[in-house]
Amino acid sequence: MRTGKACVGFKTFQSGTPTLNSKPNTMFNLDSLCFFKTNLQSAIIILHPVSTVTGTISSYSITMLKVPEHQVAGRQAIDGKLGPLIDNSGHFYKPLQDDDERGTRELTFYHSFSSNTRIPHHIRRFFPVFHGTQLLKASDGSGLRPHLVLQDITSDHLNPSILDIKIGSRTWYLEASNDYIQNCFHRDKTTTTVSLGFRICGLQIYNESGFWKPGRKLVRNFTADDVRSVLRKFVSSNVGPEPDCCFADSVYGGCDGILERLLELKTWFEDQTMYHFRSCSVLLLFDKESFLRGKTPFAEVKLIDFAHVVDGNGVIDHNFLGGLCSFIKFVSQVLADSKGSTMEDKF
Repeated sequence: MRTGKACVGFKTFQSGTPTLNSKPNTMFNLDSLCFFKTNLQSAIIILHPVSTVTGTISSYSITMLKVPEHQVAGRQAIDGKLGPLIDNSGHFYKPLQDDDERGTRELTFYHSFSSNTRIPHHIRRFFPVFHGTQLLKASDGSGLRPHLVLQDITSDHLNPSILDIKIGSRTWYLEASNDYIQNCFHRDKTTTTVSLGFRICGLQIYNESGFWKPGRKLVRNFTADDVRSVLRKFVSSNVGPEPDCCFADSVYGGCDGILERLLELKTWFEDQTMYHFRSCSVLLLFDKESFLRGKTPFAEVKLIDFAHVVDGNGVIDHNFLGGLCSFIKFVSQVLADSKGSTMEDKF
């Protein structure tokens, strides 16, 4: 592919998406990424020269990378910090961390999982699609860095309500450094991780006035009662002190509901001994706006964050399984309460 310099002009529309202008006014180097700022957001663009059969560059295609709008937890690519980026084609670019083995460990997991013929087809849908790696300029300006190229699981949702649930009563693993273990041990004890077997890491809940997105400090201090309240608000038309749970049956219940999918995951974890998922999250998301407009949305359950996955060595992952069972009980109870009845114990 030929590279060089090209004069490209940008016009910004309300969506914040740049398009080629007829009057070039800005010089960019085609073999690097370029930073620019629109009236709505900062972004990174990649210019791809499009060649004719004779090798002449006839035009340029643009890939714009931007900060994920619906990220509720983890490191964010804001204020000059290193974090993930997304494009407009449904891809999520997660920078590989090079301060320890986490980046290598996560990449190793994705390669192993993608090629593992023992993974049932129906289980693969719970994991983001892995598209390999790509060398991109990091969001913190530190230069080129390899990024995991994953499925952007929010791309099919307009204004998704999202819950990020870190599963397991222990988020550390024996192979980690002592400092890391001590940090995890302290956080596990001071959140609901130890007491409930899971904790909420982040959330956003859509309502007609926008998103309710409590800060990280508030989320870290959630109690068991707060968790129940959040699970109710997640499926309610309101986020006030008395959530109505009017969407509980459609979102949590039914053959395609969140509860059934969690039970499907639970069945797999009762048997699988290939991996132990430390500090991994279950992500729940659905479009409440569709309900408010009288449409039928679809809910999704995904597993994310695999920087701390270790070999299962033929042993069931009781840490993850126990936390998942505990979370299922909480969701099941909210569903049962919304119906004013008790549910059959499936676990």
